[in-house]
Amino acid sequence: MPVPAQPKIYHIIHADRLASVVADGCLWCDAIMGPRAAAGTTIGMSAIKQRRLQSLLNSRPGLKVGDCVPFYFCPRSIMLFLIHRGNHPDMPYHGGQGPILHLESDLHATVAWAEQHDRRWAFTLSNAGANYFEDRCEIAQLGEINWGAVHASKWAGTGVSSLVKEGKQAEFLVEQKFPWELVERIGVSSPRWAQSLADQLRSCAHQPRIEIMRDWYY
Repeated sequence: MPVPAQPKIYHIIHADRLASVVADGCLWCDAIMGPRAAAGTTIGMSAIKQRRLQSLLNSRPGLKVGDCVPFYFCPRSIMLFLIHRGNHPDMPYHGGQGPILHLESDLHATVAWAEQHDRRWAFTLSNAGANYFEDRCEIAQLGEINWGAVHASKWAGTGVSSLVKEGKQAEFLVEQKFPWELVERIGVSSPRWAQSLADQLRSCAHQPRIEIMRDWYY
């Protein structure tokens, strides 16, 4: 599958985290968020977050995964599936996928912003939280991502290669922070959450489109 003409990137957060993102004007990386008092619900796994704080990117010497704000290249991620199932022993959050928001942004606009503001960026070919992964830092290398796996709706089970699960977890990483104004659209699970967000963002200078995207959920 070829590289999409206008690839999008996705960051998922619990709805009760959005107020702090808007107030700060950005998403912060774990290296900055870790020492701060958590504002809202954390949905990640602490052990993996700790590993990411130590994992170095080969393509960006000195930069660690945890120094970056992470994105997937697709909605309906494997991480969201674990949240939906709610039975992973290392995941403290058990509130289901309903309150989870997908923040969608444009990859090329993000790269342009990062380069303008001297923020390094990179992408991985698989899960950046794993013990081993490959990373790249050139737009020309986007074709090395397994785009068929990224967009696959079935990524495990009988007859499905393990490479699909690996490839679907490819990540895009932005050093330190990601500006709120680059969020173009927020995908939500139901009308309830769409209305809640519309009320919350009513007075914000930047208001991304809010859309009910049931096919972004399990």
